[in-house]
Amino acid sequence: MTRQCLFIDADDTLWENNVYFERVIERFIALVDHPQYSPEQVRSVLDEVERAQLTTRGYGSTAFGLNLRDAFLQLAGDRASAEALGLVATLAEGIRRQPLEVIEGVAETLAYLMDRHRLVLFTKGDPSEQADKLARSGLAACFTDARIVREKDAPTYRSTAAELGAPQGHTWMIGNSPRSDINPALEAGFKAVWVPHDATWRLEHEEVSPETAGLLVVARFSDLRRHF
Repeated sequence: MTRQCLFIDADDTLWENNVYFERVIERFIALVDHPQYSPEQVRSVLDEVERAQLTTRGYGSTAFGLNLRDAFLQLAGDRASAEALGLVATLAEGIRRQPLEVIEGVAETLAYLMDRHRLVLFTKGDPSEQADKLARSGLAACFTDARIVREKDAPTYRSTAAELGAPQGHTWMIGNSPRSDINPALEAGFKAVWVPHDATWRLEHEEVSPETAGLLVVARFSDLRRHF
């Protein structure tokens, strides 16, 4: 195979991430204990707060903690005591201290790919938080470049590819998120590999047609060894 440039997502592609946020959200919903709203309605309020703050706060555990606070204030009203807000803050603070769990088969697959293709870590979020995860993962040496961006949209894909001299027609984006990894990469002229994850953040869900030109769908990251 001709040498390819493989842009590779981090959270929920290389290591577990959203499962920790989902566990906190379950505890948040129990803490709210809303007298009228169902758990799903409470979650919808949090979703709307997160969606509204994406542009200003971005992603990561710090932004998530602020979003939890705002959602709690909106939901709790007069019940939003200083003690309760402190509990909400504690919920989010624990995420960054979670042990980093590299997904099964990732390390071996990256070691296989790095000698055959150019690997670029391409992720979004808080720069210090993402850099810390990469360092703790033990995977940094597999990548020739690591780019942490505020948003992964088509213009960012195009500009990053131009900066890195990624060859048109031989550049792929590999990741779990339709909204950030697949659809904008295809729009930017990349090919893409979708590696679905059961715990992908619900705000990252979008329609993806498996028949889309330039799209490959695999069940596991380790399946990349059969295609690259």
